[in-house]
Amino acid sequence: MGLLVREYRTDDVPAGERWELWQDIAARTHLPNLLRSEQDSDFRAVMRVLALGDVQLADLSFPHLESMRTPRAIRRFDPEVYQINCQFTGTGGLAHNGRQHLFGAGDLVIVDSSLPYEARHVPPGPDANGTCVVLTVPHALLPLPPRALRQVLAVPLPLGHGIGGVLYRWLAEVSRRAGEFGHDDALTLGGVTTDLLTSVLGRALDAEDAMSPESRRRALHARALDFIDRNLGDPSLSPAGVAAAHGISVRHLHQLFAAEGATPAAWIRQRRLEHCRRDLADPALRSRPIAALAARWGFRDPAAFSRQFRRAYGISPRDYRHHT
Repeated sequence: MGLLVREYRTDDVPAGERWELWQDIAARTHLPNLLRSEQDSDFRAVMRVLALGDVQLADLSFPHLESMRTPRAIRRFDPEVYQINCQFTGTGGLAHNGRQHLFGAGDLVIVDSSLPYEARHVPPGPDANGTCVVLTVPHALLPLPPRALRQVLAVPLPLGHGIGGVLYRWLAEVSRRAGEFGHDDALTLGGVTTDLLTSVLGRALDAEDAMSPESRRRALHARALDFIDRNLGDPSLSPAGVAAAHGISVRHLHQLFAAEGATPAAWIRQRRLEHCRRDLADPALRSRPIAALAARWGFRDPAAFSRQFRRAYGISPRDYRHHT
């Protein structure tokens, strides 16, 4: 478990104490709301909280759950944050800011801690938990007009394509790899997460011009990284192709990567090698030829792949597979 991650599991305590434990965890990590569940006699849930500077990312798995934020709760404590729910599995409903909407897997919904709301989360089946990632972002960190943001409160925003798809995959990947990050990564990850979220909301509001140049740069860089990861298996993937896919010049693309201390070509090569190394260590792929694994990630020349792998990791692909 990484230094930035705290994990909470209700099955660490007896069944009769799990619901009370969850209410305490939710109040300490998110907001002190009124909670109700049909499974409160044996509430099995897991939460992993990742601290990214002023931004918090929480990966949650839980059964049926209803929450209510009342005016009284707001008067008692309001951290003035937006909470952004990215639903992975399960469905739900939200009443907030005079609107009522249903949401499902692949949707993003946002609430404002300064306004009352009622939310309901329904798992995908009687024996399965719903899963989601909840971002908590201070009002001051989203560079969009608060009055404009109220237009999208409680409105489900689909994350199936475009910049929404980039955010969806980014949150899933950061959540999956949460244990790998250290304090030096926190501010960078928090900044990229906020920039991608701002870009998604800005497009929904047609207000991207309100983003700072640095936020737009980082969001564009994150989109380029996502495009590269989704196309690593294409042997023709190149900086020119990445630039064309995003409507920018190759020079502009190089400037984006230079700000992060890399080049597009080096990043493509690094990501391909990382995937190859993972596959070589996978027992389920032990019978597949090394050349086939390399080709899967865009290496057409087995000899060139072997040289690059040895240069990167100090060992041949064959020896690496053998020793792992």
